[in-house]
Amino acid sequence: MMFSDNLLTTIFQTALIAAQSAGQFIMENVGKAIEINYKGRANAVTEIDRRSEEIIVSQIHDAFPNHRIIAEECGEVQTNSEFRWIIDPLDGTTNFIHGYPCFSVSIAVEYQNEIIIGVVYNPVLDELFTAIQNRGAFLNRKPIHVSKISTLADSLTATGFPYETDTIFESNMEIFRAVYRKCQGVRRAGSAALDVCYVAAGRFDGFWEFGLNPWDISAGALIVQEAGGIVGDFNGVKFKPDNVSQIIATNGKIHAELLKIINQTLSVFNGE
Repeated sequence: MMFSDNLLTTIFQTALIAAQSAGQFIMENVGKAIEINYKGRANAVTEIDRRSEEIIVSQIHDAFPNHRIIAEECGEVQTNSEFRWIIDPLDGTTNFIHGYPCFSVSIAVEYQNEIIIGVVYNPVLDELFTAIQNRGAFLNRKPIHVSKISTLADSLTATGFPYETDTIFESNMEIFRAVYRKCQGVRRAGSAALDVCYVAAGRFDGFWEFGLNPWDISAGALIVQEAGGIVGDFNGVKFKPDNVSQIIATNGKIHAELLKIINQTLSVFNGE
């Protein structure tokens, strides 16, 4: 890295404080009457999403006014900096709206097109997942590692579905059926950031999803990799923040088996 450890530590601490501050704000507003708008059929956004994002962006701007930012609600702030912050202020908005306790704050920091810091905070359980590139993955400061499950038959997996019930939705339903027949269960919790962190912590053995955005997955992807897992697309290409239309994250041991089922099912679905 072309910068000092002191700078890396400062960036990391800023990400931690921002994620926890936003998480505290979100929890203070659980169950309250809120304004809800929709960006699609079921893609909700609330004033809590926006204000959570404002809390995060404000703290970043105070510490690093020249850094680039891409966030779910405000879009991208361009500068000449080689650092880019990738922010989801409330991953699992639909869960939050309905009072279902599964949502998170996700913050990643990218330097020269590589994620170097990942922070995902679950304010409901006060679980803070973190990683710094080449320094391991942690949950509340304790090291975490992916599971040792070696076969899909013994695995617990997770997925997510797009907001629109289109062709991608239908294809993933077919994959869901195929994977479900081969493993011990498939979960659909509604927060991709938490799903991949659960892979990192060994709670899930694999995860796949279509149509994600950089802010949904960037922080969690680094955390999985630092915990010993693999993250990439359905073609076996290593994860990059701007290539997230197809994501698979696993403990590494079931990666090839899960990837094979996904691609076989897609081939049949597409009539190939």
